[in-house]
Amino acid sequence: MIPFEAPVEEILFSLDHVAGAGRLPGWDADLVREIVTQFARLAESAIAPADEAADRLGCVLDGGRVRMPGPLVAAYADFAAQGWPALTLPEEAGGQGMPGPVAGAVTEIFAGASHALQMVAGLVPAAARTIATFGTAAQKALWLPRLASGAWLATMALTEPGAGSDLSALRTRAEGGRITGEKIFISGGDQDLTPRILHLVLARTGGAGVKGLSLFLIPSHDDAGNRLPVTVTRIEEKMGLHGSPTCQMLFDAAPGDLLGEEGEGLRVMFTMMNHARLDVALQGVAHATRAGRIATAYAATRRQGRGLTIDQHPDVRRMLDDMAALALGGRGLAQLALVELELGERPELVDVLTPLCKFTCTEAGITAANLGVQVLGGYGYLREYRMEQVLRDARICAIYEGTNGIQAITLATRLLRRTDAFAAFLAERPETLALWQEVRARMLAVEDPVAAADAFMRLTAEAALAVVWHRIAASGRFDRLAAREAGLHPIRMRFHAEMVGLALRA
Repeated sequence: MIPFEAPVEEILFSLDHVAGAGRLPGWDADLVREIVTQFARLAESAIAPADEAADRLGCVLDGGRVRMPGPLVAAYADFAAQGWPALTLPEEAGGQGMPGPVAGAVTEIFAGASHALQMVAGLVPAAARTIATFGTAAQKALWLPRLASGAWLATMALTEPGAGSDLSALRTRAEGGRITGEKIFISGGDQDLTPRILHLVLARTGGAGVKGLSLFLIPSHDDAGNRLPVTVTRIEEKMGLHGSPTCQMLFDAAPGDLLGEEGEGLRVMFTMMNHARLDVALQGVAHATRAGRIATAYAATRRQGRGLTIDQHPDVRRMLDDMAALALGGRGLAQLALVELELGERPELVDVLTPLCKFTCTEAGITAANLGVQVLGGYGYLREYRMEQVLRDARICAIYEGTNGIQAITLATRLLRRTDAFAAFLAERPETLALWQEVRARMLAVEDPVAAADAFMRLTAEAALAVVWHRIAASGRFDRLAAREAGLHPIRMRFHAEMVGLALRA
């Protein structure tokens, strides 16, 4: 096994030179370095070593509660004891008030060390942001300190049997403040990392369609410590993320507290979902980075043919370069979105960057992991180097929090006429902007552009990455990779532009 190493310097470089985090009011680069370095130490010493055993042990449903793998329980205890759940929560609620890009840096390292544990712990910032935005004064006073303490974790309960991405088909109902229904695919729906869990549950308060949905806060226990009627009926057996419980849950007239206005549940929930989508993008970056680190270390010592290490063979070098570029480019794109979200000056740019990051970075994680297996050859297919686990764990990222196909359709339909801010962002690369605008005009000219959604998303991703790599090149770092990408982006863009044309003519 090749030990996990947090990409601290790459993260700090990207925040500075690509995302322009220095634009944020009060940004303290020295403090950020200290925070990221401190978390890297925890990830390398306590979290990453627990992950391999957790993947083997898995989770167990025992007496109506989920028992997490013991090594992850201990790792979370260290995480909470050091105050990390409070990193971005408001200071008045016991938090540290750090900006989103700092949380993003921590998220990437956390997911690289243990995607399974990060999955369970990682929804707290999103839940807190949603409560802080839409909650009453009483709800904020009650829940934000609890989440900041690390004694409570949170879930997002949307999906139901027969109603996956189609939220208008949800059947869970709220009547008289009591919520009844079944939810599936709930990450961390129950676990023994914390004694209590707060569920954010989407339920129907009105008629059919999404306008009849409202969002509720449902605790696992009441204030007296009694367990409320929220039950896990099974844990899913999954391809990857064995250390993270994915639960089917039954809410049997469970008491819920309305968050936001009645009938506005989807709008409220999207605050949490969009935060989670950027989180998932960073999971993809983490997998690409981890795969690249394992493959590079292996290739530097594996000898084959004339005594050369395999990293000197052109085909292996190509794959290693691809993996490095996927990680560096994806990280820059995700951090750009986080900085823009924190600034709040160009919300329409964030609207485009969010699905773009989710699509691009998760595809990068899967592609890099697959390349990593190939670099290691037979050893990549074995458990010894854990590359096969990276591939298994990475695969879900393109599915949950809105499939990548849905992200592409969103860009090609709802967002297509709201891309002026994105076009201004692309203006750094005039030739890139010109081709992208030409293809966008072709998309706008047809009645239904959905057939070309995937190709247009890939074209848009290449356009955005051209800006990212232009900024990397301007820094004077990663010169060889930057020169390589500068040559490849126009070729890829022309290919995807042709694919848009073919799809629209089909």
